[in-house]
Amino acid sequence: MISNQILQNTIEGLKGIARVELCVMDADGKEVASTTDMGNCSKATVEFAASWADSQEIQGYQYFKIYDEQQLEYILIAGGTGEDVYVIGKMVAFQIQNLLVAYKERFDKDNFIKNLLLDNLLLVDIYSRSKKLHIPTDVSRVVMLVESGNGKDNNVLELTRTHFGSSSRDFITAVDESNVVIVKDLTEADTSRELERTARGVDAFLQKEGIKGIRIAYGTVVHEIKEVSRSYKEAKMALDVGKIFFNERNIIAYSELGIGRLIYQLPIPLCKMFIKEIFGGKSPDDFDEETLTTIYKFFENSLNVSETSRQLFIHRNTLVYRLDKLQKSTGLDLRVFEDAITFKIALMVVKYMKYMENLEY
Repeated sequence: MISNQILQNTIEGLKGIARVELCVMDADGKEVASTTDMGNCSKATVEFAASWADSQEIQGYQYFKIYDEQQLEYILIAGGTGEDVYVIGKMVAFQIQNLLVAYKERFDKDNFIKNLLLDNLLLVDIYSRSKKLHIPTDVSRVVMLVESGNGKDNNVLELTRTHFGSSSRDFITAVDESNVVIVKDLTEADTSRELERTARGVDAFLQKEGIKGIRIAYGTVVHEIKEVSRSYKEAKMALDVGKIFFNERNIIAYSELGIGRLIYQLPIPLCKMFIKEIFGGKSPDDFDEETLTTIYKFFENSLNVSETSRQLFIHRNTLVYRLDKLQKSTGLDLRVFEDAITFKIALMVVKYMKYMENLEY
């Protein structure tokens, strides 16, 4: 079904070209869109809808029926009589008829993509419906998720569609109230760098349109239409994991998640058990700010004592003293690679636990 706003924009544009007043009614005689007040045409519309005629002149107006798969959908009224108005009315009716077909096809494709993403289709249905809707099955694709900081924002969906254009082979839809889904059709030239550039382009466009707090995540490239749902699940995970471990980045790829991807799939009771084994009754959050800053900077500099002390503007011996103190309280020496890895994972697990706790509230 075409929205009333689309119909209104269409007939206003056609009126500007043809200089003929137009009105679209439904089969019950209710006005859907109009360029002017044509008086009380409701009764005549209902009578015309019940007649066998496809077009008719009634009280100085031209009436035309518009069908959707042989079902009467709209009545078009063109103001004026004469051959020119009749021809213009027929052309406008034909244009609206084509819009109905186009939007119906778009709706069918949109519905198919949603069910494909959510794994609601049998394998045989995926290929049969793809063929019916003229959607290639062996094209490389990747799924991108766009999340707005404003929560549910219908503008994001329409703006994203505008950015990609109506002629694009990509599919833009939404399966929930939080995210816009882009199923991007890739060429052989598309690489990880190209995907990053595409994501940056979407982000810049939406920000220019006033949409704030944009986060974009995308899965891995798949080469069969049946695998699109996997890329979608990967993009969803990347969006969540990115918020936990890469909060400073607003664009993240599934392939960049690293160990965060594994930690995200751990059950919370197991995480609590791990933290208790490593830190006893303490938590990394219990360390003072100076100690935490030292730890993060030490990791940032790949366990290099000299470089870390230089960046912290402290003497090398002061840094060694802090690391020794940390070793006494935790039993972990960050200068030893194995202990450093354990400590790093523990910090990430705590981040994950805090994120999941906040989701519950």
